[in-house]
Amino acid sequence: MRSLKDIQFSILELAPVRDDKSIQFSLHHALEVAQKAEQLGYKRLWLAEHHNMDGIASSATAVLLGYILANTTTLKVGSGGIMLPNHAPLVVAEQFGTLATLYPNRVELGLGRAPGTDQVTMRALRRGRQETEDQFPQDVLEILQYFKEPLPHQRIVATPGQSTHVPVWLLGSSLFSAQLAAKLGLPYSFASHFAPRMLDQAIKLYRENFEPSEYLDRPYVSMVVPTVVAQTDEEAQYLATSAYQRVLGLMRGQSLKLKAPVETMEGLWSPAEKMSVDNFYAMAQIGSAETVKAGLEKLLEKYNVDEFIFTCDIYDTDKRIQNFELLMDIKNS
Repeated sequence: MRSLKDIQFSILELAPVRDDKSIQFSLHHALEVAQKAEQLGYKRLWLAEHHNMDGIASSATAVLLGYILANTTTLKVGSGGIMLPNHAPLVVAEQFGTLATLYPNRVELGLGRAPGTDQVTMRALRRGRQETEDQFPQDVLEILQYFKEPLPHQRIVATPGQSTHVPVWLLGSSLFSAQLAAKLGLPYSFASHFAPRMLDQAIKLYRENFEPSEYLDRPYVSMVVPTVVAQTDEEAQYLATSAYQRVLGLMRGQSLKLKAPVETMEGLWSPAEKMSVDNFYAMAQIGSAETVKAGLEKLLEKYNVDEFIFTCDIYDTDKRIQNFELLMDIKNS
C-alpha cells in the first residue's frame, strides 16, 4: 500500500472572495497561493469556472490562469475545470493553446460537463446556442483533435492550439465522466469536495473500464479534498466555521462570500441544514497536522488514488497559506 509520500499533492483554487475585501484582493491572493504552492512542491494548481457567484472570483478562468502562469515558473497550472457546455470547443482550444504556447509544458485543461451555474446564468452564457451536456463526448473529442497535429485537409485548425498536446483531464461528480475518461484513456478527477456520494462507484467504474491510449497507459485518478489544517484540532474546528457558513449560503441561495469564523454554529443552522453541510463535507479533513495526516491516510487506504487535490475555505489569508504549508509538512513527514 502506498504512503502519502508516494502520491501527488495539488491545489484547487476557488479564488474565494471575503466579505470584507475586494475582488482584486482575492485575485492577488490566488497568485500568492500559487507562488507558495510552487515553492512548497505542489504538483499543480487548478482554477474552477463558476459564474454569477459573488464569493468566487475565477469566472474568467483562462484570463486568471494567464496571470498566474506569468508570475510562476515551474508549477503546472490549469482548469478544474472549464465547463464545456458554456463554450465552443474551438475557443477553448485556442485559449489553452495560446497559454501552452506561451508557457510550454505547464498548462492543463480539465473539462466538466455541467454548466457550473444556475439556469438563468447558463442562458446568459450561451446566448441562444443549444449546446447541452449530451454533446460533451463529441466536444471533448473535438478539443483533443485541435491539440494534435492537424489531419490532412482538416478544415478548422486551432491557431494557437494545434500540436501543443495540452493534457486534458475529465472531471466529474457522477458516473458519466468516469466512463468517458475510461473509454478515451484520459486522467480523471472526482469532485469529492462537494459531491462525495458517488466517489467510490466512479473510481471503480473508471479503473475497471480504462482503455490505454496515447495519453495514458494506466488509469490515473485524483480526488478533491476540502481541508482546514491548523496548529490544534480546536483552532481548525473554529476556522472551519467559515467553510460551513459558505456552504449554508449556497444551500439557502444566499451570498457565498467568505465570512469570519464564529465560536459556534449553534443557532446559525437547523439540524437538517447541519446534516446537509456534513454530507457536503464528508471527505473534509479538519484538524491538527496529526489529525489530518491520519484522515488522509485512511482516504488513501480506502480509495488508493494517485493524487489529492486540496481546497481550503479559511477566512484569514495567512492561516489559509499555513493550511497548505502544513499539508506539505504532512506529506513529507
